[in-house]
Amino acid sequence: MAHYLVTGAAGFIGYHTAEMLLDQGHTVVSVDNMNDAYDPRMKEYRLAKLKDRQGFTFHKHDLADKSVIDLFKHEKLDGVIHLAARAGVRFSVENPWEFVNSNVTGTLNMLEVCRQFNCKKFVMASTSSIYGENPQYPTPETASSSEPMQPYAASKKGAEALTHSYHHLFGLDVTIVRYFTVYGPAGRPDLAIFRFVKWIMEGEPIRINGDGNQSRGFTYIDDITRGTIAALKPLGYEIINLGGHEVISINGLVTLVEELTGKKANVEYGPPNLADMLMNQADVSKARDMLDWNPQVNLAQGISNLIEWYKAERSWAKDLLL
Repeated sequence: MAHYLVTGAAGFIGYHTAEMLLDQGHTVVSVDNMNDAYDPRMKEYRLAKLKDRQGFTFHKHDLADKSVIDLFKHEKLDGVIHLAARAGVRFSVENPWEFVNSNVTGTLNMLEVCRQFNCKKFVMASTSSIYGENPQYPTPETASSSEPMQPYAASKKGAEALTHSYHHLFGLDVTIVRYFTVYGPAGRPDLAIFRFVKWIMEGEPIRINGDGNQSRGFTYIDDITRGTIAALKPLGYEIINLGGHEVISINGLVTLVEELTGKKANVEYGPPNLADMLMNQADVSKARDMLDWNPQVNLAQGISNLIEWYKAERSWAKDLLL
């Protein structure tokens, strides 16, 4: 069994990735600064579950602080799975400095962990937002990523470029996984599917930016986690999309959540946000060929799983700030 560093382990994808690695018998050392990018109660919930697991070690530290490197000088790491990041296209417009610190400087420090302590494999989470406003659909990895629409995507592009420099200079084996709109149990409460489930379950109005015809290829968390762990294999330097096989409009998503909850939504439309893409849809043929990966969980099943989780955790989840 192997020993991995997972950054952002209290985050949505980090938590599920650490759990899957532990389930497979690996050991995990982790780091997270437990910031308030969204309601910290969700992060505390995830971390509490991980801390009960044998083979899991946690450090509370800011990845943008250079001193984080020394936390791992005595670890013999088989790979770094770098999932910690400031995410959110809209907030990045308001505070781009935070995104550069977390996503660029934080990535640099984790690359230095690999360089200084002889870790040979680096997997980094990136984003479909990097493809900009008008890529082809479904979008392949060869589509241009040089015209980001907001600082979040720009910071991820900068982080990707840094990883390539460490691959070139130091022979680090790097796989970039670009995620397409991830959802599922214990997900980020600031994202659409979680919000829609909570608002409909609690009889609160649903707020939609724009006319609701914008669409996404949503990807279930277990599929994302499987693909991320599969990306630990030696590949040299590769960028690989991980995305769902079903594309649905925001209006269609509301209708689906209504059907699965048995409750009617009260929808309120507002002005569109210029930071939002109108559509995303992944071409995952490269993931299929290189990682033997395909999305397996359909949207109806995935949302049903989220609804069941919400019902089980409703006593505190209903009070989460969105």
